[in-house]
Amino acid sequence: MARIAGVNIPTQKRVHIALTYIHGIGQKTAQSICEATNIDLARRVNDLSDAEVLAIREFIDANLMVEGDLRRDTQMNVKRLMDLGCYRGLRHRRGLPVRGQRTHTNARTRKGPAKAIAGKKK
Repeated sequence: MARIAGVNIPTQKRVHIALTYIHGIGQKTAQSICEATNIDLARRVNDLSDAEVLAIREFIDANLMVEGDLRRDTQMNVKRLMDLGCYRGLRHRRGLPVRGQRTHTNARTRKGPAKAIAGKKK
């Protein structure tokens, strides 16, 4: 099993699909990694040599921010918004939708389960 960026990627899948199991790498980025390291998109992970896995690992380390670093960076950005006290930071702090979605009826994912209001039913 190949281990890249601290993630065990599945061995039976094609290389560009298996790379998407790493947080911060999508389909387009995975294809560009394969092109940069001269690996055919049709090859599977278990067919790769150790040198090719090492080339992928070095390319990712040199050019991309993935996994823990990316998560930490995202967390720091949200924390910065909250410390500034801007509108987006306040929405994060209250656990409400940040990007302008309606909250009167929807937004159950952010707000949590509905709370019953006493004396509402007539």
